Amino acid sequence: MPTVAVTDATFDAEVRESDIPVVVDFWAEWCGPCKQIGPALEELASEYGDKIKIAKVNVDENPNTAAAMGIRGIPALFLFKDGKPVSNKVGAAPKSALQSWINEAM
Repeated sequence: MPTVAVTDATFDAEVRESDIPVVVDFWAEWCGPCKQIGPALEELASEYGDKIKIAKVNVDENPNTAAAMGIRGIPALFLFKDGKPVSNKVGAAPKSALQSWINEAM
């Protein structure tokens, strides 16, 4: 399953109402560290398949969701289970660290 672009309008449906856990990546085009972890998140999305959804929220295009989540630095990653954030991580990390974080939070 590829990553899913989520907007202010689709956040509740794609994330809060999802039947599977969702990792949400808050990012921006101008953010170097965001671009660094992008390929790793795409790979993880493929590897996890339908066990987990990886969603991306562009903070410049979707300021309401970013503000509601209290995003102060990016990349900011949140893991949602049953519609609620259960874990979060700020900053870039290698794929192995991202995978460990996801596995621990699940």
